[in-house]
Formats: sequence, C-alpha cells, structure tokens
Amino acid sequence: MRHRVDTRRLGRFTSHRMAMLSNMTASLIMEEKITTTLLKAKELRRVSERLITRAKGGTLQDRRLVASRMQNKEAVKKLFDEISPRYANRPGGYTRIVKLGNRAGDAAPMAVIELVQ
Repeated sequence: MRHRVDTRRLGRFTSHRMAMLSNMTASLIMEEKITTTLLKAKELRRVSERLITRAKGGTLQDRRLVASRMQNKEAVKKLFDEISPRYANRPGGYTRIVKLGNRAGDAAPMAVIELVQ
C-alpha cells in the first residue's frame, strides 16, 4: 500500500536521488530550461518551486536553507539575485513542463522543464 507516500523513488536510493535533484535544480536555475524524462521533470518541479518560494523571502535563513539543499554557489546567487525578484508578485507556478514524446533508445517519455517568464 502507498498510503501517504508522496515522492517518486526514480529507481535510486535516497542520497543519490537527493543529489540528482539538487544538481538538476541547479542546472534548471542556471540554464532556465533543461530536457529530462517526464517523471524526473515532475519530481524536479516540486523541489525547484519550493526553493524558489523560499528564495522569495530573501532572509539570511532562507539563503542558508537554499544553500544547504543546493550546493552550487553560483546557482544560489542567481536564484536570489535574478530569479526570485522576477517572481515577486507570482503566488506559485514558476515552472512549465512540455512533453516531447519518447526517447529513441528506450522509449522513455521525455519532457522539457523551463522557468516561466
């Protein structure tokens, strides 16, 4: 039974999954658009939107919490300096997922996740 289980395991153990999502979030913030599988994009949306909402606060505690979740210093700086002011008046929904079709090698469903303007 899956009662109250709300995260996808993505075929990885916990520390690997958290590191992967942290790196993908940093890539999303730096590039503002990445291509990945659909399930990873859906899980990445949860992680990245929570960090963007936290960054909108702008306090030192918010910066420390975001930096602990995402170890890329350049991505943290860009998140607080450029991205969070862009979404100051937006109550949520900072990302968009667009389905691309299936990957040629293994027919995995692919998607583009991007930050909305």
